[in-house]
Amino acid sequence: MVCSSPVSFLGGVDPSTGKILDGECESRNQSVSNKIFCFPYGKGSTVGSYVMYQLKLNGLAPSAIVNGSAEPIIATGAIIAEIPMVDGVDVSLLRTGDDLVVDAQNGLVELPKVAEKHVVTCIVRNKGRILLLQRSNKVGSYGGQWAGVSGYVERGEEEEAAARRELEEEIGRGKASLAKRIEPQRFRDGEVVWCVHAFLFDVKDRSVRIDWEHQALEWVVPEDVAKYRTVPGLREIVCKLL
Repeated sequence: MVCSSPVSFLGGVDPSTGKILDGECESRNQSVSNKIFCFPYGKGSTVGSYVMYQLKLNGLAPSAIVNGSAEPIIATGAIIAEIPMVDGVDVSLLRTGDDLVVDAQNGLVELPKVAEKHVVTCIVRNKGRILLLQRSNKVGSYGGQWAGVSGYVERGEEEEAAARRELEEEIGRGKASLAKRIEPQRFRDGEVVWCVHAFLFDVKDRSVRIDWEHQALEWVVPEDVAKYRTVPGLREIVCKLL
């Protein structure tokens, strides 16, 4: 059971039914009983800890809690209600209905039916504009959508080496100047979590050649990325790199 907004157990969860009352939660009117309840962090009154204990007494408590960040109200409630709890998890990657394995003893959460795939995305910049490539319908995913220079990280390959390999293969610019890289970004799409290793490269001119994986290219100002139908997370990556 996933709620993408913070949760207050006092007024947000009914201890007599286990149902979520919070109108901001996408799982409203569904019961947390015997489910793994996932939300970013707790909020509201400290009485919320005792609501969690009341849920336990009524046999309606969640089977586990997963948070992005633990805070005292939820942590205390989990302790007194003996609910296994793990924090430090990016809840945006979880979906209501997922099969989840929670190992609170070791602080681990697993998604057995969801695969993680590592890819690189290179944002290429020249004089204030960045390169967008429209993916061909011949590729295996996201045909017709716009992206940076991207591709899979091969087994045993360093991420920057993968980025430069893709630059050479896709636009013939493997010697571009690296300006910045950021921490890996993760985005969920169906049964796949894309772990994106993102790089910003500068080039001295806009002469590029595209391969069969792409059908069009455009040099755009960064603010215009939002106008394009892009692969998951591209706009966020551009914002963080720039």
